Amino acid sequence: MSKLKQWLALHDLGKYTEVFADNDVGFDVLAQLSEEHLKELGVSLGDRLRLLKAIDALATPDAAAAPTPPAGDQGTEPAASSSEAERRQLTVMFCDLVGSTALSSKLDPEDLSELIASFQSACRKAIQTYAGFIARYMGDGILVYFGYPQAHENDPECAVRAGLAIVDAMAELNAGIGKHHAAKLAVRVGVATGSVVVGEIIGEGAAEEAAVVGETPNLAARLQAVAGPDQVVVAEATHKLLASAFEYEDLGSHGLKGLEQPVRVWRALRERDAYRRDEARRGASGVPLVGRQEELGLLLRSWESSKQGHGQAILIQGQAGIGKSRLIDALREQVGTDDYLWVAHRCSPYHVNSTLYPRWYRCTRTCCPWSCLTGATRRRVSIPGKSERQRSMPSSHGCSKWPSVPPFSMYGRTCTGRIRRRWSCWNSTWSNLQPFR
Repeated sequence: MSKLKQWLALHDLGKYTEVFADNDVGFDVLAQLSEEHLKELGVSLGDRLRLLKAIDALATPDAAAAPTPPAGDQGTEPAASSSEAERRQLTVMFCDLVGSTALSSKLDPEDLSELIASFQSACRKAIQTYAGFIARYMGDGILVYFGYPQAHENDPECAVRAGLAIVDAMAELNAGIGKHHAAKLAVRVGVATGSVVVGEIIGEGAAEEAAVVGETPNLAARLQAVAGPDQVVVAEATHKLLASAFEYEDLGSHGLKGLEQPVRVWRALRERDAYRRDEARRGASGVPLVGRQEELGLLLRSWESSKQGHGQAILIQGQAGIGKSRLIDALREQVGTDDYLWVAHRCSPYHVNSTLYPRWYRCTRTCCPWSCLTGATRRRVSIPGKSERQRSMPSSHGCSKWPSVPPFSMYGRTCTGRIRRRWSCWNSTWSNLQPFR
């Protein structure tokens, strides 16, 4: 019973040692105890919950092997690395608050601390949204990894999206804490992709971290210095991977400290429209369809049936990269001369928590009056006679109220004829969506 006694003492439940001993409950059957068993043993409600939580932890092999020593007894030696250092593709993002030195001379230290904490919180929220790993806070700067410790196929895209989200978050910070302290906040973001060696543990205690060795982290830091306020600058390798995913401004070649050759850099402006990206992909693919004649034949036969008035619904299902989109492209090529209307709705891994996002996005690209606007401008318009709350326009997460009059004044900008023409179309579409919101 010594092992069970030690385990109970570890969880501040040592008073039940004798109860367990009297009922022949040993450590070997601990994982089989249920709430009903604990009731029979006379364990109080609060302690039952604590015991069940601790028992659940025994499902972890390491936890079941031996009790964890109390926190005060743990050594100061750095924990062993769970894996050896390895070479892998990594996207590194470095973001930095602009003008922090000037702010430190202007603001009280407590106010500056509050400002930086709010800045870091906004950055952290955007980074976590896109599965980034914050490696280190460096004063008013943040070093972020995309692709470590867990790799994703779209890590470079997640990094750029996170950078643009951080830039967008500055508007909200300036409207809140920035206005309160009479300070204008801006950020510079640098993103670089390349091969690194990562995983070896360096440092001790609170300074312990996994080392990343290679040119990529240094390049991201240098690119951040090249960026202007509220700009996201990417390296050439990142641009090549995401050339069709975002709109860019070519900033030319720059000589960066520590690098022998000039580096060509781009500024990421905004996400490219998903439908136009697909059309560009179809036009530039040129890859022949191989081994899908049977599936393509089924689609073509269904298409012919639908033209004769027999509606068809087909599900194409398969693992990522198997060629589902290419099969659809082949169908469109085959029926290109027919008279049909192509309507596409696309899901997005970045909006899994947005209700009806595919429908919402489709509407904003086809008939939404604000489809020509992005970022903070789309979220906030000026509508005469409306309250501040009612003037809030929908973001990608949707909204609960739509203005009943067309907003023909947006931050002093005059709406284009395109917006006016689409207003009535969007109003009717929005009304149809309301029952589902």
